[in-house]
Amino acid sequence: MKQVDVMVREVGLRDGLQIHPTFMPTEQKLAWIAAESAAGVAEIEVTSYVPPKLIPQFADAEAVTRGALEIPGLLVAALIPNLRGAERGVTLGARKLNFVMSVSRTHNQKNVRREREESVADFKNIVAMVRALPAAQRPLVGGGLSTALGCSYEGRVSVDDVVRYAVQLAEAGADEIVVADTVGYADPVQVRTVFKAVIAAVGTLPVAAHFHDTRGTGLANVSAALECGVRRFDASLAGLGGCPFAPGASGNIVMDDLCFMLDSMGLVTGVDLESLLKVREIVRTALPDIEMHGAIARAGLPQNYVNADARRAA
Repeated sequence: MKQVDVMVREVGLRDGLQIHPTFMPTEQKLAWIAAESAAGVAEIEVTSYVPPKLIPQFADAEAVTRGALEIPGLLVAALIPNLRGAERGVTLGARKLNFVMSVSRTHNQKNVRREREESVADFKNIVAMVRALPAAQRPLVGGGLSTALGCSYEGRVSVDDVVRYAVQLAEAGADEIVVADTVGYADPVQVRTVFKAVIAAVGTLPVAAHFHDTRGTGLANVSAALECGVRRFDASLAGLGGCPFAPGASGNIVMDDLCFMLDSMGLVTGVDLESLLKVREIVRTALPDIEMHGAIARAGLPQNYVNADARRAA
């Protein structure tokens, strides 16, 4: 894997498609994954292991996972809501399992139908199951905290609650903690407060950020998280996304715009911007009814733009 300053991870195939009513054909999903991998995105959350009756978009989770695993060098990740999902991911050979629970009690009950303490207990069982596997077969396990910066049902979320559950997942054996602004409530000041507290509490364990741009603060929040030392960010091609259990939530931060901002700041992501922008056509062709966002796609790269890699080499 190429050495980068900031790791960007694509979540559009999961977060971006989960609320879209039109099924994206499996071959088009795999074309999207292959093209974005070729553009330099090294980690892609390709699906979610939930029952198809709940989210029909993931009825092809097995085929998508197996197809993605054939792409050299790609870290194939998938979302898991529980132990059953983790077991399915292990069977399929996913390289990373992204567990999710909500800091907001109400959202956790609506999203995964359990109390937060039950989610933590389930996470412990998942880690124990993974650690019992032969070393070569063990996927990474991420501990995701949804609604960590606000909830559509409860409003502001206690920083103490965010820290408490981050520590519990860390102590249970998470390979990273993902702090998510699921509904796009956060602002840069709040981001600094929450991420500084979480990073101080979990020590050397990597902390990643997952922002939505529902209210236009997404990239500003990325900048604030960078100031705190965060170097892993989730994003979605063309800003696709939203949560079926979070009223008013809209898309993730735009992967294309995120990569441009980071590159403009001199931070190497390993992503070729022009190649990344071309990937949008795969999605547009397969889902002409989906709403796509992106300032760079609309305005284009600046005249005579030189990327961070080339500027550094000069």
